[in-house]
Amino acid sequence: MRIRTAGVVALFALALAASGCGDSDEPAAKESPKAAGGKLMIWADDKRTAALKPFAEKFGKENGVTVEVQAVSKDLQTNFVTASQQGSGPDVVVGAHDWIGNLVQNGAIDPVQLAADQKSAFNPTAVKAVTFNGQVYGVPYAQENLALIRNTELAPEAPKTIEDLVATGKQLKAAKKATETLCLQVGQNGDAYHIYPLYTSAGGYLFGTGANGDYDPKDLGVGKPASIDAFKKIGALGEKGEGVLKRSISDTNSIATFTSKKCAYLVSGPWAVADVKKANIKYDISAVPGFAGGKEAQPFVGVQAFYVASKGKNKALAQEFVANYTTTPELAVALYNAEPRPPALTAALDQVKGTDPDLAKFQEAGKNGQVLPAIPAMAAIWDPFGKAEAAVIGGADPTSTITAAGKTISGSIK
Repeated sequence: MRIRTAGVVALFALALAASGCGDSDEPAAKESPKAAGGKLMIWADDKRTAALKPFAEKFGKENGVTVEVQAVSKDLQTNFVTASQQGSGPDVVVGAHDWIGNLVQNGAIDPVQLAADQKSAFNPTAVKAVTFNGQVYGVPYAQENLALIRNTELAPEAPKTIEDLVATGKQLKAAKKATETLCLQVGQNGDAYHIYPLYTSAGGYLFGTGANGDYDPKDLGVGKPASIDAFKKIGALGEKGEGVLKRSISDTNSIATFTSKKCAYLVSGPWAVADVKKANIKYDISAVPGFAGGKEAQPFVGVQAFYVASKGKNKALAQEFVANYTTTPELAVALYNAEPRPPALTAALDQVKGTDPDLAKFQEAGKNGQVLPAIPAMAAIWDPFGKAEAAVIGGADPTSTITAAGKTISGSIK
């Protein structure tokens, strides 16, 4: 999850699909996949497509069907929703858990039929992430969260606070050992995902939660006094302040700036590690530090999952593949090997963590993280929040900027 861009996808004015309950403790009676026949179409991004193909072929041979895995390189969620409405979409799609609210709103996915023992085989946070309105809508296969990756030759010790990080960064710049204090992607339009740990440490929040722990879209934190205070602290780190946060650091250069040893600290996720290793950087991983005297910095916890398309041409086969094939350790490990992110399936995590110490470090960095909201209202957050962040980092007044962003978000949600 390198960046969250504006307007994840426009919500269509459709009634919520009233699919059958997928959260039963007993597996539902299944139609034989062989009887279903035909072809199973799976959409995924480039990296996951390569890992999925051999397993898809094996599933096809075992069940006497044709399975095709198609790579969708850009705007996978948008393309899926559009194709679903046109009746030309896949049977299964692979994507982030925060798509769920929007996909359900658009009637694009069905609940997945998982038995109680299947659900218990996953990390509970991952199951919570794919649960929406009390129903499980996807099978999780990987978790991810941000952490602080640091060059240990430049910064041997993990900073306890942002202030410690800034102090060390200044020393390195003064000694001409670095040109940037921190590589945290902002860009010209901001990046709500990457700034969120600092926002929470300074007291800000996006949505409150109800008695059942679910996010409440009616309790919007953006624009409230706590968010204004948070952005005052973020602004103080910006271009007119400490110069730690910069719009010139973006999704296209944050990792490269770190791997070229121009900064000692990088805020990123598991997807950055391959580039760090390739550059032969001596590194360590720890939690993103918060502000001194502030709350603990909380990164978003995201989950990647398999979904059953509600308008797919072979739904029985899709349910069989997602509920009883993607839940195997073999497939989870293959997907981990394609792009190392901590597997959500406990058995798969146990298989790989012995050879990858970074997994435990990322998990530790995200142990107190917040599940990325999957409610439809979250789509209204990304663009206004990100642009407000970029403006404040560029020197705009935090109070008026965040107040305006809150009004824009609130208006979109209503």
